[in-house]
Amino acid sequence: MNTTIDSADELAAPLDLLLTNSAVGLGRRMLPNTSWTRLGLALARKPRTVAERVGTLGRELAAIARGDSDRTPTKGDRRFDDPAWQANPLFKRSMQAYLATSSTVDALFTDAELDWRDAEWMRFVLDNVIDGLSPSNNPLLSPLAWKALVDTGGRSAVHGLRHFLSDMSASPRVPSMVQPDAFTIGETVAATTGSVVLRTEMFELIQYAPQTGTVRTAPLLMVPPVINKFYIMDIAPGRSMIEYFLRQGQQVFTISWLNPGAAQRDWGIEAYGQAILDALDAVEAITGSERTHLQASCSGGVIAAMTAAHLTAIGQAERLAGLTLMVTVLDQSRAGFAAAAIDEETAEIAIALSARKGYLDGRALAGVFAWLRPTDLVWRYWVNNYLQGRDPAPFDVLFWNADTTRMAAALHRDMVLLGVHNSLAVPGQARMLGTPVDLSKLTVDTYVVAGIADHISPWQSCYRSARLLGAEDLRFVLSTSGHIAALVNPPGNRRASYRIGAPDATDPAAWLEGEAEQQGSWWPNFADWLGERSGADKDAPSALGSAQLPPLSTAPGTYVRQH
Repeated sequence: MNTTIDSADELAAPLDLLLTNSAVGLGRRMLPNTSWTRLGLALARKPRTVAERVGTLGRELAAIARGDSDRTPTKGDRRFDDPAWQANPLFKRSMQAYLATSSTVDALFTDAELDWRDAEWMRFVLDNVIDGLSPSNNPLLSPLAWKALVDTGGRSAVHGLRHFLSDMSASPRVPSMVQPDAFTIGETVAATTGSVVLRTEMFELIQYAPQTGTVRTAPLLMVPPVINKFYIMDIAPGRSMIEYFLRQGQQVFTISWLNPGAAQRDWGIEAYGQAILDALDAVEAITGSERTHLQASCSGGVIAAMTAAHLTAIGQAERLAGLTLMVTVLDQSRAGFAAAAIDEETAEIAIALSARKGYLDGRALAGVFAWLRPTDLVWRYWVNNYLQGRDPAPFDVLFWNADTTRMAAALHRDMVLLGVHNSLAVPGQARMLGTPVDLSKLTVDTYVVAGIADHISPWQSCYRSARLLGAEDLRFVLSTSGHIAALVNPPGNRRASYRIGAPDATDPAAWLEGEAEQQGSWWPNFADWLGERSGADKDAPSALGSAQLPPLSTAPGTYVRQH
């Protein structure tokens, strides 16, 4: 797969449980703390093991200095692809010394046998330190930097300095992954034909034009994440989920959230739940359908699940034809680095900081995302932009990721506290619109999607979240790739595959072992699942909106263009 796609896949998405670090800054969290102390104590209890590791490293470093080492990068490590890393003695020795040292650090980390929380946190710290020290990032040791300097007559250094100064002048102060004018909203991204049929202070509701002569009776309402623009689901022609479902005869609507500022500081999770209900009312009024499919992703999935629980509690569960949750973590126990990073003190500081400003700045969160995968998301662009003095290649998903939004302070508070207390895993501990949230009482047919390589919403956490749901007809789909490519996964990718089945096994690993891998995208399976629950086909509407809710503007609307 294209490495740009791989990088984008691991970056662009909201990570609600890291909202604490977005507010307080990662620098504070990289400093020595109790996890560092426990790592040191664990290794101190194993002096023989440490001595053996250090001795082995010393002997290998000596062999490297003599030119006798056969140490090579692991398969897939593209930092050292340039032939000069093997041909030039200085470059080769620096590479081998780095690889040997980082391998020893990894081995010592494993030897420490930390508990899961300390292990997740220290893995994050060590990854950032080790990846940052790679000789491939050093302008004096990078063959790519030297070649660019020679080939351009020194202009690459000038361009690289300009890129560096521009990136460091504003948050999130990481190398740019895409040029700000690489794509145009409404033309090259978010280009599917439709109209805004409802505009409130919180959202615009977009209805898309049918692309078939007949349509399914029950429409589909998409709920995007609350800290990203909606158009990841309409990213580009040929790869747009919205476009694909329209071509299967589905009526498609999506919410486009307002980009909140300080004036919207009091918009909490219940306000967003009410917004989903308002959108649901409008969809029902326009289509005449009494039942609607609700599809949501990541943070939008958290709110949608709570809203579905509210509808169930007030006796209106039948309004939902189906519930789809994509890369959504409801059970935060052992939910990877995200859960490990949260503690009460940090949560209180983060909440206070966003309350003071009135919102959480999406650019700060973008910085957190980048440092989660430093090799692919920071240092790769460091080499390209600064050492080689090149512009980053255009890629639509990275453009979407850079199109950051803010999160209202009250919603930030509510999301952080949900994660700290793992409230959704305990029936009745959380509330939505005045009713207790009990996910085990959900009866609506549910389709849950996760990505096997998702570092933001670990698939095992998505699996445990699915098991909280009470639906009798519950499907869990595990797609290839990570947080974004698992979703932006149109048919035709020969490398795509998925597993599907009821999440009956207690252990996610046991479920994985028991479900056969199926080739291709999960989209066709999901389209069939929607169709089975959408009622009879009917003639496609000749116009969008209705007499009471007429079109207000063309898609993708006005809120998506706000910064």
